Amino acid sequence: MPLGRRMSKDVADLYEADRRLAGAYRDRLDEATAAERALRAAQAADRSEAEVRELTVAFDVALTAAIEAAEAAERAEIGPKGYAAPGADAKTRRAAEIATRQRKAKPAVRPWTGEVDRLRTAREAHRLSYRTVPAVAGSVAGSESRAVTGSVAS
Repeated sequence: MPLGRRMSKDVADLYEADRRLAGAYRDRLDEATAAERALRAAQAADRSEAEVRELTVAFDVALTAAIEAAEAAERAEIGPKGYAAPGADAKTRRAAEIATRQRKAKPAVRPWTGEVDRLRTAREAHRLSYRTVPAVAGSVAGSESRAVTGSVAS
């Protein structure tokens, strides 16, 4: 007879997947740090715009992977009560939301919450400082050139 609290197979699978992803947090953070160093070195060496752009996108991808791992670590620290199986009824989903909110106030979860916030802030600062989305970069550059051309012609 198993001891402890029972959980559904779906919740157990989600919880175990988050625990595995949380285990890779340090590696993903190291990859993001290495990507940032490469980007800063390329900027300092005054490399071509295409190379810097490629490194900018690589840093964004690495930072996003680190955020995913930190979020998984936070959910794993919250525990199985914070999960609701896909397709669960409203009462079960609400109970999971309440358990998550209660557990986020616990000392064991707070460091992960802070780490997720810190990484998200770093990613947003990076995205605001560099154009990481090609469609946005093209439309902004195009509108700037039209504005300059229009003001010169006037």
